Amino acid sequence: MNWDQLLSLKRFGDTHKRLRNEQNETRLGFEVDYDRVIFSAAFRSLQDKTQVIPLSKTDFVHTRLTHSLEVSVVGRSLGRIAGEKLLKKHTFLSETHGYKFGDFGAIVAAASLAHDIGNPPFGHSGEKAIGEFFAHGEGKKYQSVLSQKEVQDIIDFEGNANGFKLLTESREGVMGGLRLSYATLGAFMKYPKESLPKKPTTHISDKKFGFFQSEKKFFKEVAEELGLICTRGGSDLSYSRHPLTYLVEAADDICYTIIDFEDGINLGLISEEYALEYLIKLVKDTINTAKYNSLTIMSDRLSYLRALAINTLISDAVSIFLENEEAILKGDFAVSLLDRSHYKAQIEDIIQLSVNQIYCSPGVIEKEIAGYKIISDILEVYTRALVRQKEGKSTNYDKLLIETLPHAYRNTEGTYYSILLNACCYVASLSDSAAVHIHNKISGRQL
Repeated sequence: MNWDQLLSLKRFGDTHKRLRNEQNETRLGFEVDYDRVIFSAAFRSLQDKTQVIPLSKTDFVHTRLTHSLEVSVVGRSLGRIAGEKLLKKHTFLSETHGYKFGDFGAIVAAASLAHDIGNPPFGHSGEKAIGEFFAHGEGKKYQSVLSQKEVQDIIDFEGNANGFKLLTESREGVMGGLRLSYATLGAFMKYPKESLPKKPTTHISDKKFGFFQSEKKFFKEVAEELGLICTRGGSDLSYSRHPLTYLVEAADDICYTIIDFEDGINLGLISEEYALEYLIKLVKDTINTAKYNSLTIMSDRLSYLRALAINTLISDAVSIFLENEEAILKGDFAVSLLDRSHYKAQIEDIIQLSVNQIYCSPGVIEKEIAGYKIISDILEVYTRALVRQKEGKSTNYDKLLIETLPHAYRNTEGTYYSILLNACCYVASLSDSAAVHIHNKISGRQL
């Protein structure tokens, strides 16, 4: 892969090539991507979507929105630091094309900001709830009218694929979705493959899938424009990752490792003294002991260690990225950057403690169980209503239900696949509170 091609400013519908050295520095194309994501309705809905703690009533626990904002800040730093080094190595990028290190930061920041935009309510259990409705629940009956890959799209419903759909899907009057630059879309594409074959290799890019069948054609267009390496031929589409995707992934990994841990401390799920010991192990090589000991308030100590831990992991991730640039450009780097971290043992200790004390805490599990029921019930009534309308068998109740859907999700003139996928995407678009509210309505518990 080549950096000048990977940094493409092209957008959906362009009829001429966008050149970096012709860009307006006050309104740079990659920075426009960030603006378009942050002002989108899908991004705003993240303010009421679970990061770790579903339906939390506290004001200090992260939502998908605060998490995404923090990931974008970390991603910007990763991109800028790496970009500065890359431009010194590949001087033609700046001398011939006019690229600057801030371009790398802007691309990674925009892709990081959008990285969770397609996630359903109730955290990762929301993805599983949608999939299980079609794999084992009432939705299983629809599998007979779908192709094998269409079935896989919905039984393994993937927030990353839904995110790509949200960012790029054309609708009446709005062609190309947010019309982000192909460089930003490439950096966003964490798993550049379709849903089948499932986990064909142990390469990190094959872990999940990154687009639904409905976006296959445009996904291929973006990948080919960027010069991503085709890794699977025939009817099974798969590409190597855009190199900057590794930095987006690292930004997310850094934030959820440190910030989820901090949420657990704030919720009292992890003792403060115990938690500080874990963080000190991570930053022991860079900590200013005198400064740390001068902090008498526990929250100040935690803030200092958090900042130091994030900076430590940023430096480490950039070093690993640059050391493995050649393998990454060849598509041969098969793990995440933090899997090669010098602090891997400390990171794994923190994650394991988070799993035991936060993710598996009774409160989280109880709310995830409720989320499964809520999502399953909503999908059941809406898929039934939409399919009956397509088949000309609508009841009055079905018609009333469809009237409550946003116009973008009401169309039943398409294929069964498009109707069912739209139902999934509708549920995925809901915030936690909206899902609860709709469930109460359809259950007759709220007028």
